[in-house]
Amino acid sequence: MTMTTPLTWVGLDRRAHRNEVGAITALLLAATEEERLALAEDVEAGIKKADRDGWWRGDTSPTPGHALAVIGCMPTAAKAAALLLRGNMRNWSAVTPRLFLEIAQARELPWLGELGQRLAARTPVRERWNNDWPFAVRLMHAGGAEPPVTEGVTRAWVEGLLRPAQQGTPVPPLSIRMRDDPFLPVLLPAVFAFDGLGADLLSDSWQESGPQFPPVVAHLVAEGTLERKTVLDLTVDRLVRGDKPHCLRPFTLLHEALAPGIDEMSSHALDYARLLAEAPGAVAAVAQKVLRAVDDAGRLELDTLLDTSAATLVRTEKTLVKAQITWLEKVSRREPGRAAEVLETVAVAFGHPALDVQDRALTVIGKRIGDLDPAVVARLADAAVALSGDLPARAAALFGTVVEEGPAEIPELPPPAPPAAMPAPIATPAELAEEVAALVHEPAAIRWERVLAGLVTLNTTAGPAALATALQPVLDRYPGDFEENTWNRSKPLLHLGVAIRSAIGTDKPGGLWLWLVTSLRTAWQDGRRGGVDSAIVPTPDGVLALRVAETVTQLTSTMVPLLMATPTHVTGSLDAAVLLDRLRRAESEGWQPWPVDFEQALLRLPRVTDPVVAAGAATLTSPAGRQFAAWLADGGLPDPVSTRFQQEPARRGYTWYSPVGRRVVAALTPARGGGLRLERQLLTIAPGPHPEEFPSAFHDAGDVLAMVLPHHREVTAAWALPELAAMTDQEQREGAAVLPLLAECSGPVGPALAYAVAYALTARYQESRIAAVDAFLTLAAGPPPARAAGPARAAEAALPGGAAPFAGAVGAAVADLGADATLKLSRLVPALAEAYRAGAAVAVWEVLATALPAMLASPQRGLPDLLELASQVAGAVHARVEIPGLAEVASRPGSSRLVKEAKRLQTVLTP
Repeated sequence: MTMTTPLTWVGLDRRAHRNEVGAITALLLAATEEERLALAEDVEAGIKKADRDGWWRGDTSPTPGHALAVIGCMPTAAKAAALLLRGNMRNWSAVTPRLFLEIAQARELPWLGELGQRLAARTPVRERWNNDWPFAVRLMHAGGAEPPVTEGVTRAWVEGLLRPAQQGTPVPPLSIRMRDDPFLPVLLPAVFAFDGLGADLLSDSWQESGPQFPPVVAHLVAEGTLERKTVLDLTVDRLVRGDKPHCLRPFTLLHEALAPGIDEMSSHALDYARLLAEAPGAVAAVAQKVLRAVDDAGRLELDTLLDTSAATLVRTEKTLVKAQITWLEKVSRREPGRAAEVLETVAVAFGHPALDVQDRALTVIGKRIGDLDPAVVARLADAAVALSGDLPARAAALFGTVVEEGPAEIPELPPPAPPAAMPAPIATPAELAEEVAALVHEPAAIRWERVLAGLVTLNTTAGPAALATALQPVLDRYPGDFEENTWNRSKPLLHLGVAIRSAIGTDKPGGLWLWLVTSLRTAWQDGRRGGVDSAIVPTPDGVLALRVAETVTQLTSTMVPLLMATPTHVTGSLDAAVLLDRLRRAESEGWQPWPVDFEQALLRLPRVTDPVVAAGAATLTSPAGRQFAAWLADGGLPDPVSTRFQQEPARRGYTWYSPVGRRVVAALTPARGGGLRLERQLLTIAPGPHPEEFPSAFHDAGDVLAMVLPHHREVTAAWALPELAAMTDQEQREGAAVLPLLAECSGPVGPALAYAVAYALTARYQESRIAAVDAFLTLAAGPPPARAAGPARAAEAALPGGAAPFAGAVGAAVADLGADATLKLSRLVPALAEAYRAGAAVAVWEVLATALPAMLASPQRGLPDLLELASQVAGAVHARVEIPGLAEVASRPGSSRLVKEAKRLQTVLTP
């Protein structure tokens, strides 16, 4: 007599963990449907009770065998899907589909297709598990169900078509795979519906080369498998709705493969007109080609052409715009009765940023000027005010007007707004706790200042008990930041944790506390920070860590009610009158400021002091008060000597990245001996002979760095310069955020800041160049800083009223770095053009006038574009100056663009 093994959860679970899937299948097949359904609750409870995160450890989590128990016992697709989609069942699809289907067929499940649909509906858009979608497909095929149309399903379907799993047999071509796929009618339209999916279509099967989707779909259309009108409508609609250019490329290729006829193109004329005006360049070029064919066939409304041309003529793609002008010229001859309208549309190109486009438009209009009514000519003359470079004079001769120029028309930037005041002080322990928690996620300098000030003040006013109630939960929530580990010994957040625990009485003097105290003593007594025995880094941002370390040692012993160095403005600047009030309070209450905090306060004072404040300081009697008065009387911190320093490439063997060429940085030397204890390290930089590879000291601390010396931005720029240079010569992404902050600070502009701006204007990433332009505009609009020694200022005398001195220094840096193509003109020209359009024409011209002689002597790729920009800017500022080397280039024979643009600039500069 054969004994049958009873069907129990314990037995199934034991066999599942031993991966005995065959035995589990046999048990489920041998049981009756009543026995299977009776076990459903035990299976559900067992899977739900299992460790949710244990699947990746391979311990007690559900295994593929448990998925067989689910399909063998659950009464509905909903319950089965709910269990299979649990987080601890992520490996359910590792089970052999044959066993899964064998059990389902034995049970004669009517909901197998529904289960496949439910599983497919949860297919993620990204990071799909390898076998989940194919498994769901098998279930839907077996149950005769259609897939849900979601983005995840559509992407998974496309991936399966383009990169099919190889099962040891030859894979049919994509055309056959698509034709035979039962999901094609349902999912193909969805391919056109989801943004970004076009990027997936550029991925091909390993057996095929080149984008296969466009020609295959066109082939299926040609053979009648797919309806032509539907596919063409979907394609045009996808292009009209727009997407990133690379995501639209397969649909552009599909459009070309479909090769629509004149009737089809005419029916979508308005769609193509919208594409010509708004779509990415490659798509707009296709639309332009189609519309010209429709126009040649006499089936394009002229009003449609004129409306879309007005938007097209100001696009940045010069080839596209020039082709549009040529097309409009042809139409003006074909439609003489409406030539005036057409040519007034061409005049829209007068506002194009490229001079050769403006030139083309003016030339086309000039050919027909004799056929136009005086009123039309007058309107064209009005439009010509947008022309720049040498073109206003040509337009004046053409339209019979007068070119007006004078200093009053030079564009000027509005003066910058004063730096914003610091936010209100932290008032309660609860608010302090919120800011400390926020500091973990965003360690901004402004937040640091508020937290330090709040901790010191509330320790006196609220007391340790209230601080403990509010702050201890924050320390417990972020142990990786506030407790010591291998990576954070020099981090200010760790020091803050020690300070907080000292204040609330939970940290006893010991290892880390003693280390911070020792580091502080060394820094204060010897003026030395950094090294293996110090918790404080030697760079300026280390002053923050030094102040936090001082808080650790002083908070519970001196009980001062406020910090001296808390700035009054977000730049880090501290009003001298406010510091005077703080010192008066200290004298009246009988306490002394903390030493490091007080030195930081002095370093944050403005360069110019109100005489009333200086007189008040002279009445102070405490040691700190007398030091404050002497500091003001001596004029504060003297500017160090900032010197250009060129680093040469290091000789090295093979490296996976390109070695750095020469890099220009800055050396700093203090202007005096003695001074503050913080002073020597802050004002001393001795660069090494070779560039540092991928410097990153200030990527995440640019604002902290800037707030240490807010009125000596040249010093801060010198520290940050290696990282700013690496944005160009090593194409690093981070670092530029400090530049707008430095521009809002004050102090002379020397070689460090000049080279910093020059490097950032040609950085690899657009966000870095945007930050550089913002800084450039602030520097151009601000009050003239102290004049820095350095390169000659080639154009200042030629400009009415002079120009900001920083621009000449930036121009000299550009000339230096452009001599060996360290700077790419293809990045510099758009950045300077943006600054020019924003109103900094005078400063941009000085950069160009200073840089051009060296650029002309050693031409680099992109020089014609730089000359074109120079013509525009010189015309705007009415410059009349000789550029060395320009006449020689302009007199060369030939009609190259370099010679043409040199002649144009020479014409603009010639009275």
